[in-house]
Order: sequence, then C-alpha cells, then structure tokens
Amino acid sequence: MNTLLDGVVVLDLTRFFSGPQCTLLLAGMGAEVIKIDDPRSGDPTAFAPPFAGPSGVSFDRMTDTDMGLAYLKRQRGKKSITLDLKSPAGRDVFMDLVRTADVVVDNFSSGVTTRLGIDYAVLSQVNPAIVCCSLTGYGQTGPDHDAKAYDLMVQAAVGLVGLSGTPGGPPAKAATAMSDAIAGVFAATGIVSALFHRQKTGEGQAIDVSMADCLFSLIFDEPIDCYQRLGVQTRQGNRIMRFSPFNVYRAIDGWVAIGTATHAEWLTLLDTMGQGDLPRERPEFLQASWRIANNDEVDAVVNAWLRDLTCAQVIESLGRAGVPCSLVRSIDDVLAWEQLRARKMIVALTNPLSGGTVDAGAPGFPLKFSRTPASYDAPAPVPGAHTDSILAQRAGLTEAQIRQLRADGVI
Repeated sequence: MNTLLDGVVVLDLTRFFSGPQCTLLLAGMGAEVIKIDDPRSGDPTAFAPPFAGPSGVSFDRMTDTDMGLAYLKRQRGKKSITLDLKSPAGRDVFMDLVRTADVVVDNFSSGVTTRLGIDYAVLSQVNPAIVCCSLTGYGQTGPDHDAKAYDLMVQAAVGLVGLSGTPGGPPAKAATAMSDAIAGVFAATGIVSALFHRQKTGEGQAIDVSMADCLFSLIFDEPIDCYQRLGVQTRQGNRIMRFSPFNVYRAIDGWVAIGTATHAEWLTLLDTMGQGDLPRERPEFLQASWRIANNDEVDAVVNAWLRDLTCAQVIESLGRAGVPCSLVRSIDDVLAWEQLRARKMIVALTNPLSGGTVDAGAPGFPLKFSRTPASYDAPAPVPGAHTDSILAQRAGLTEAQIRQLRADGVI
C-alpha cells in the first residue's frame, strides 16, 4: 500500500529526543528520512548507555554489537549517512542533497544553522520549495531564545515542575521527557501542514518550534492563572481542580484511578459504593463546587469503600456501572496489557549490528490509518550505512568522489 508521505525526502540533522521523535513519526508515515551525523562524533545516543545487544540490556557495553537503546528506538525506519557540515566540501554535498529534498529538520541550538551557513534563508535559495523545521528549547526569537535547555529546564520554565507533585510537597517533573516528546509531535504536525501548503502553492517555508511553547500550550488549557483567586492549591497531585472525586485510591492489592466528570457519574459512583443515601443526609455532596473544595472528605468516602476490595473487584463493579476507572499499572502490567498489544503498540526492537531482536520493546506507530497504514518497518540503521548509496543517488557523486571525501574525513 502507498504511505502518506511516500516520495517525501527528509534530511534529518537532529540528535537526542525532540528532533528524532519528529523524524521518527515522519519515517513511520513513509518518508525517506536520511539521518546525517558528523563523521567524527556520530550520533550521541548510538553507543551510549543503556545498551542493548545479544547479552541483554545493561549500563555497560557487554559485546561489540551492543548499541544504545535510545538510538534503537528513535532511529527506526531511517537511513544513515555521515557528513561534515563544517567543511566547505561537506557543505557543498549537503546543498546537493537539499536540491532534491523536501524537508530539512534540525534541533541545534538557536543560531547554529546560521553559523554553519545552512539556515532557511540559504537553503531556500538552493531549493525554494524546501520546508525547514528547527526545534529549540525556547524558539528562534525572544530574550531567552539562545538559552540552552534540556527537557527538565523546559518543564521547569513553563511551570509544569511547579504544578506537579503533591500539595505542600516539593516540585516534581513529569516521569518522562514530556517537553521533548511533545515538541517532536508538534514539529511533525507542522511539517506535514507545510507540505500540504506547498502542494497547493508551491511555496516552502521555515517552521520555528519551541519546546517551551509546545508544552505551555497544553498546560495552559487548565486555568492555572486563576488557581489563587479560586482558592485552589498550586499542586493538585493526582487531582484536577474541575472534578471531584478524581484521584488514585488504594485497594487491598494495589491502586485504582477513579474520576467522575459529570453529575450522573457521581450519582452512579455513590450507588455503586452503596452510598446512594449520602446526598439526603448531606446535600452538599451533590454540589461539585463543594466537593472540589472538600476533596479530602470526598476521598474518605471512596477510600472507605475500596479498603475491603481487590483491584479486580473495583474495576469490575465500576466498569459494569460505567464509572471511569483504571488500574494503576506497573510497567510490567502495561507491557502485558492486551489492549496495547491488540493495537500493535508494543513491538520488538532490533539491533542492526547483531541482526537480532533485543530484550526490550519499543512503541508502535500511534495513529491508525484505514487506507495508508503507518509503521516502523525497518530497524535503526548502522551508523553511516547508507552514505555511499545516498551520495551517489541523491547528490550525484561518483565512486571516485566518494572515496576522496572519505579520505579527506568529510564523510
């Protein structure tokens, strides 16, 4: 079957997570993603811990074929070449690639592409239809645009760290690198949108993606600027300031998440817990505003019901009644969850050096298209594996020219 991005060529200059997440999604939708790394330093995650290989997963490299687990996950479905963009010869080759490419993606610090002479202003002269996407911590403009940032700094900067954690407790980051992952998804969306615009107009363009902008745009859906005026604590823990009950609760053998967003769900939960008469005795329990202001009292009612039940009993009774609930799964439970497996969201991970699968999984492609299926069909490439073929096919170089570039350390 055809893929959504069949025929689209992406030059991938990204490293670490935000950029590779973007190009991973593009590769999953069928784009030819050509990963370009410096011939001296290579990809910083390719041979960095934790490693995965024939002997298992470890923080130490146990065999010559062990590769970085992050690399194996994030570079699936891509091709790999090496090219020194700091050298005049390397830059010339890159321009040859740009002439027949559709997209260039980087996540260098602000200003790096300009210093290298490969920013959008330059590339658009070579290929007016090129779409250039740059991911940075804080964007290409503004007083902090050149500040160096990793995920933790961005989460802290836009308030997620300050909002997370339990009331009265210390600030806490999200468990995973959310700002990196979210920026990568936004970038892929922006690129596909720019390609759609180009299809209609023939025009390329530059896309400026800020990790801080992307994360903040999702956080600020909640009225966090109104918390103080509403008398709501900054840190809500597992709760949310619009609903009550909305929390995780302890059963005999584990934890269950329960939440009611509507009046009908709250009444159903009361009936399921055998507390249908509570509103007659205490009518304030019918008022969402009172429950939100008195979450501890509401949670006490729910906790009293759960303390003699197993997780399975809670899930069965609430599921039958139509009350939103879920087990709080450990990662082992998640990997065994039939729902994710039925939707092919947990897939095997292959090490291209050893040629076999490793003792670790990877996420499948999260969007399910009825006519143009998307997936990561190919493993991460051996670093530099496609250098000769790509330079011959896409840059038009001869074997002699490629040999000379290799001798000069350009590739």
